[in-house]
Amino acid sequence: MMRRDLLTQLTAVIPAALVKPLAALAASPAADPAWNLSEADWKQRLSSEAYAVLRREATERPFSSPLNGEKRSGTYVCAGCGLSLFSSKAKYESGTGWPSFVQPLPNALGTKVDFKLLIPRSEYHCKRCGGHQGHVFNDGPKPTGKRYCNNGVALRFIPSS
Repeated sequence: MMRRDLLTQLTAVIPAALVKPLAALAASPAADPAWNLSEADWKQRLSSEAYAVLRREATERPFSSPLNGEKRSGTYVCAGCGLSLFSSKAKYESGTGWPSFVQPLPNALGTKVDFKLLIPRSEYHCKRCGGHQGHVFNDGPKPTGKRYCNNGVALRFIPSS
């Protein structure tokens, strides 16, 4: 019985162990070389929370971002480099505890496969500086059916004039 349990566990772990290195090789859009800052520069530029999310792919606590309640018209930009990522028109209340959007602005994001929870997820990041923003899921509303679930600390909101 123990041998069967061991084999079952190995068959679950080994494919993930093989796939993860291959996923790391998958093409992730390169960040703009002008934003290829040193770790010390990023730490100086960002708050400790923003640094953890944008540069170390951490996740902020749900319902902790003031951007969850933001209802004004404007643009959500990357907290790392200021690139415009989402229009307020694409924002909706997903109930997840993070700012959520149905679609990004054109040419704003890059994606890669993330295996941190052992199952593949689609992680997205700022196309200019490479800062981690969040994950995209296929459970959003029409018209796209997508839910771009963003860390609020990775964004800044710029209201329309």
